[in-house]
Formats: sequence, C-alpha cells, structure tokens
Amino acid sequence: MNYLCNGIDLAEGTSRGFEVNGVQLLVVRRAGQVHAYRNRCPHRGIPLEWQPDRFLDASASLIECATHGALFLIESGECIAGPCEGKYLSVIECGENAQGIWIRL
Repeated sequence: MNYLCNGIDLAEGTSRGFEVNGVQLLVVRRAGQVHAYRNRCPHRGIPLEWQPDRFLDASASLIECATHGALFLIESGECIAGPCEGKYLSVIECGENAQGIWIRL
C-alpha cells in the first residue's frame, strides 16, 4: 500500500488530485468514505479536472470531466451522463486508518 495523505487533508465533500509512481489519480470523500480513481476520462483518456483538485460538479455530488461535462457517480465511477455514458472510471483500491489514506496501485 502507498501512503497518500493524512485523513484530515481530505474533508467531507471534497476532492484532491495526486500523482503516485507516475500515476495520476483523484480521491473524493463522500458520506465519510474515501473513493479513489485514475484521473483519466474513459472518453478521451485525458485528466478530468480543469483546475488542481477540482473534480466535482457544482453540487459536489458527482465527479465531472471538465472537457466534455461527463458526470460520474462518486461511489462507483460509473458515467451517468455525457459522451462516455455507461463506462467507468478506473477504480484504485484505497483504505483509511488512523495514520491516513492509503492506495494500492
């Protein structure tokens, strides 16, 4: 497992981008759970954010691709609207303990 950050560094309803071993990823905390995905839109294979750490839509309830507006469920990474509807973001296994947030690449 690779250490990502301290748990308090990812507040409820927020997202952050990271690069670990050359892999770009995004992490979101929703309803107390941490979800991690490759930062790569399944439509064009490009990063999702338009500014650092800006992966969520205006309501902070969906992950949004800044290029084409595709919307993804935070809990599963499924695209529910946009040009890649029905496809999924690549899940990164993650967990959290007293030391922080961890991922497995």
